[in-house]
Amino acid sequence: MAIHVEGIVAIVIFYVLILFVGIWAAWKNKNSGDGGDQSERIMVGGRDIGLFVGGFTMTATWVGGGYINGTAEYVYLPDFGLAWAQAPFGYALSLVVGGLFFAKPMRSRGYVTMLDPFQQLYGKRMGGLLFIPALMGEIFWSAAILSALGATLSVIVDININMSVVISALIAIFYTLVGGLYSVAYTDVVQLFCIFLGLWISVPFALSNPAVSDISITAKEVIYQSPWLGKIEPEDRWLWADNFCLLMLGGIPWQVYFQRVLSASSATYAQVLSFLAAFGCLVMAIPSVLIGAIGASTDWNQTSYGSLAPKDKDQSDMILPIVLQHLCPPYVSFFGLGAVSAAVMSSADSSILSASSMFARNIYQLAFRQSASDREIVWVMRCTIFVFGALATAMALLTGSVYGLWYLSSDLVYVIIFPQLLSVLFVKGTNTYGSVAGYIFGLLLRIGGGEPYLKLPPFIYYPGWVTQERIHHVTGDVEHFIQQRFPFKTMSMLASFLANVAFSYLTKYLFESGTWSHKYDFLDAVVSKHSKEIMDKATLVSNQDNIILSEMAPVKQVLGASLAGTFINTEVLSDDGASSPEAFHNEN
Repeated sequence: MAIHVEGIVAIVIFYVLILFVGIWAAWKNKNSGDGGDQSERIMVGGRDIGLFVGGFTMTATWVGGGYINGTAEYVYLPDFGLAWAQAPFGYALSLVVGGLFFAKPMRSRGYVTMLDPFQQLYGKRMGGLLFIPALMGEIFWSAAILSALGATLSVIVDININMSVVISALIAIFYTLVGGLYSVAYTDVVQLFCIFLGLWISVPFALSNPAVSDISITAKEVIYQSPWLGKIEPEDRWLWADNFCLLMLGGIPWQVYFQRVLSASSATYAQVLSFLAAFGCLVMAIPSVLIGAIGASTDWNQTSYGSLAPKDKDQSDMILPIVLQHLCPPYVSFFGLGAVSAAVMSSADSSILSASSMFARNIYQLAFRQSASDREIVWVMRCTIFVFGALATAMALLTGSVYGLWYLSSDLVYVIIFPQLLSVLFVKGTNTYGSVAGYIFGLLLRIGGGEPYLKLPPFIYYPGWVTQERIHHVTGDVEHFIQQRFPFKTMSMLASFLANVAFSYLTKYLFESGTWSHKYDFLDAVVSKHSKEIMDKATLVSNQDNIILSEMAPVKQVLGASLAGTFINTEVLSDDGASSPEAFHNEN
């Protein structure tokens, strides 16, 4: 494959455009003069993200390189088709559910990160445990995005892919480091425009290529492969439902989502932005679906790609750049691929920022350095942005199973963090003991089901399991693995939720009834928490000019709840509503 000068020029133009927008947004943020904490401006954009930019950045929560490439891949794959391309509807419904039930209570209480309510109710230790799956999800998602970027660039130009991935990561890290959420939000606007224009300009040319059959015919009839509409076999219905619930509900408890929710100028705005983003997810998936259908309707022997179809070369995951490269005129192809490459690069920034925000606030500040100055927190964020970005880049280059790692970590977010979020926001009376029990139950039940992508064998065989084989077309190797057709992921999530509630009420009864002595409440989750004379151990109290974590500080309760002052900046509250989990429960 020769080096395509036009392709390199297109990539450079789009990269420079995104870098320029990121730096401009950082400059705009620096000169906004709002007088607030710089660390909070980096994490949540000063909570003044408007409707236009907010709508785009909320849509970009999930619409990025992985979303558009993955949707096209599943529509193209013969054994799956549109019926199994669940991401568009799954993530759209995720944003709807998030807007209806989660956005308002989170935003109205003035939280800064998704982990704030967990540390507020369950303490800093539990917050640290919940940080682990949240961090894994963000880092592996960034690594998967950068890995996909390397594959996309390999279609355009025959250059050192590792170097191109490193340069892409450095650009994203740089503008995120200097501009925080402002840079992420404004580059998201450019990112979505790039995807929308790049793909929609390419689709008509690909459809009119002589090698492409009528996609309305190939949707239902076998021409070059199975119909691209796909179908769900009766034995796979529970598996399909399990995966759909994973996307719909597991797409909520991510810092990349709540980062946008908490940056909205009001709780109502946060809800509106979620609904707009749900519509945006569906709209942005249309060209990807069409490109996947075009790939399934193409006689590849008539193209410059070669006689074998991408599925026979184990290149189904690159069907989108392959269609743009081989079915469109060169100038259209390079415009589309350059736009998509820049968009893929840009979509790694928010995950890196999310991970660094949670570490700087919930681990460094609230768990170890409660008296840390705002300047210190900013520098911790900058260091961790670079460290997490470098870690994601290294994984993308060195780890062959990065997608398997992301699949497993996203499952852990679903089965561990989602039931914890339900409990902390909507169930009165849960405590740290229940949270730990739910964490352990969810982790064991999910890991027990195995993970084929990581070659992790199961030690729990759920009803309906079968042995499947996967053939690698290039090498001819046959790989056998266990497929769990039982919806064990959703079952694990429900078991984690029920364990949290059951163990919380059980320990509460045992301690308050005197069955267990108060001295055995080693987590201070029941006895200390409900004392009328003192506030919880995690109460932040004012001490001169610093905010510190006071151990059993005898202070007067405010805002109608024992922990209201812990994480709430009352100046940013702009909607009426509950200010803490306890107050919220009492209103119900």
